[in-house]
Amino acid sequence: MIKEFLLERLSWILFIFATQLLILLVAYLDPLLPLKPILYIVFIMTLLFFIFLILRYNKETKFYKLLKERENNFDSTDLTKPETPFEEIIATSSTEQTERLKRLASQNKTILEQEKDELLSWIHEVKTPLTAMHLIIERVEDQKLKSGLTYEWLRIHLLLDQQLHQKRIRFMENDLHIEKTDLEQLLFDEIKLLQSWCIQKGIGFDLQLDITEVLTDPKWLAFILRQLLTNAVKYSEDSDITLKSLKTNNQVILQLSDSGRGIDPKDLPRIFDKGFTSTTNHTDQSSTGMGLYLAKKVAESLHIHIEVESTFHVGTTFTLIFSKRNEFIDVMGM
Repeated sequence: MIKEFLLERLSWILFIFATQLLILLVAYLDPLLPLKPILYIVFIMTLLFFIFLILRYNKETKFYKLLKERENNFDSTDLTKPETPFEEIIATSSTEQTERLKRLASQNKTILEQEKDELLSWIHEVKTPLTAMHLIIERVEDQKLKSGLTYEWLRIHLLLDQQLHQKRIRFMENDLHIEKTDLEQLLFDEIKLLQSWCIQKGIGFDLQLDITEVLTDPKWLAFILRQLLTNAVKYSEDSDITLKSLKTNNQVILQLSDSGRGIDPKDLPRIFDKGFTSTTNHTDQSSTGMGLYLAKKVAESLHIHIEVESTFHVGTTFTLIFSKRNEFIDVMGM
């Protein structure tokens, strides 16, 4: 703050020094003026000026120090009471701007909440005809036609589900319900959802579940598994997807491995980025780049660490590592 203070007062400081030099110059050029007494007076005045600067520094920078160090929030109460007219102008302007931003933020939040509620309502409304459509498809006798309709129905269902969870994810802490979850049943339910698609692509599942119970939120864990399984089925053909659970170092680990096209090494660091699809396959118009991003966000809230290993054109393995102990366990007293 000393540097800023000196730069702010630089013109005044230069003016004082210029006047002192002018007095000395006049005394030097005019033989009628005694040089030594004037030199002594200039020295005293310069010394007093430095003392004055030190005293004014503490007084004039107090307000600005607090202004510089204050937190970046809408709370203006941490400012000291302004002591000068200029400080009063700054404090008033800052308070007015803060109040205006508060009102604007509140209005935007209300609008976003309304849009979210409207979208969620729309999604729930769409689910009704979608369920009816599925029942109609089940009665179709032409197996080829039935398979195609089921696949398109599943795509719509998964996109709606992804959109629903995307809107809820910002408030998922209010929706979490941590409990002992049957991992095997959860996987069976998700595999059953994708059954028709898997049959169409000749994909089977190999379950090797040494551990069948985890402590988590079943609904949100199901969403993570749905994204990973959907990706595995989408990029695989005529092969098996292996699901393996084990326990090591008191941590439950779930691995999902496929023999699909794999991930290009240069894409691997970016697969969890929002909106990222691929740098090698731009013809895939059905990919939104949101599935793995949302899965990662949900996993962070559930304290699940996701790792991925992939060999291009060979296959990919996603690993979910559940926490040993976390705040969920402490809250439940387990």
